[in-house]
Amino acid sequence: MRILMVGLDAAGKTTILYKLKLGEIVTTIPTIGFNVETVEYKNISFTVWDVGGQDKIRPLWRHYFQNTQGLIFVVDSNDRDRVVEAKDELHRMLNEDELRDAVLLVFANKQDLPNAMNAAEITDKLGLHSLRQRHWYIQSTCATSGEGLYEGLDWLSSNIASKA
Repeated sequence: MRILMVGLDAAGKTTILYKLKLGEIVTTIPTIGFNVETVEYKNISFTVWDVGGQDKIRPLWRHYFQNTQGLIFVVDSNDRDRVVEAKDELHRMLNEDELRDAVLLVFANKQDLPNAMNAAEITDKLGLHSLRQRHWYIQSTCATSGEGLYEGLDWLSSNIASKA
């Protein structure tokens, strides 16, 4: 399964990728370009592309869209100042023809932080209910503990499989 993981810078994408791959927290630096790893889970092989989220490199996201079956959009649930920016980037991407068949998994990350918005609040702020033609799901996560990550993969695998 080809999975594209995007989101604003510092949302936790690279931490998530390596938590899934290695089961541990790695020290990360801002991703310029991409990281790609194959994650094996429940006999399913996920090829996860983690693409840098800094605003200057977001135009490059589209080069990764082709053949993407599942889109993971990672949000820093604690970053109230940039949730509108996250929404704009998400909807811009979902309008791309190459992603029309991709299922959407939103990771509401950093749930361990005291001021984090919960999944319902993130759903509202990202305008997920307006996605009528899109198969989507939101999962609360904490990348550093791994909480919620595998539940998200479970949803992805069953929903990509059902579309195949």
